[in-house]
Amino acid sequence: MKKEGEEIRRRFPRVVMNLIMALIFWVISVYVPPTLQSIAIPGLSTDASFSLLIWILAILVMSIFLLRALTDSLVLGDVLTDVLVRRLGIKGERSPKRAAREVVYIIIIVLLITALSPILSTIPDYGNYFAVATTYIGLGLVIVFIYDIGRIIYKIIEEKAETFADRLAGTVKRNKNSG
Repeated sequence: MKKEGEEIRRRFPRVVMNLIMALIFWVISVYVPPTLQSIAIPGLSTDASFSLLIWILAILVMSIFLLRALTDSLVLGDVLTDVLVRRLGIKGERSPKRAAREVVYIIIIVLLITALSPILSTIPDYGNYFAVATTYIGLGLVIVFIYDIGRIIYKIIEEKAETFADRLAGTVKRNKNSG
């Protein structure tokens, strides 16, 4: 748990700063190029204007910050998914049994949301808001479970590939030593 807390403390500020920088460069890409329409680049006889180059540069820099935020977010997503799954009372083992259990949870969530939405919609004044909120909460839980199932399947495939590679390396080594 301490490791997860340290990871969150380290990554979250980086995600926030990268997103803020991406937002700043998005604002630059929207508001600065129109003010530079009349400026031409000396020495270039193309129709490309200075404003287009500024826009492209701002979009590229924004993309770099978004990619950095995405990589940190993926690590945070792993950590937070582990924490959330643990808090939901699901054991920490990574097995096909756990993935199957999560598929059952997904089915139950979908059925509950499908049953609750019409009931919540009948509440006067705020019913539609409750129905939409319930749908989005259910969608969030389903996404978390699907992501966790993907991690479980990835881990299983990775372990099988490592086992296969070890066997293959052992076979090659034995054939080399015997030949």
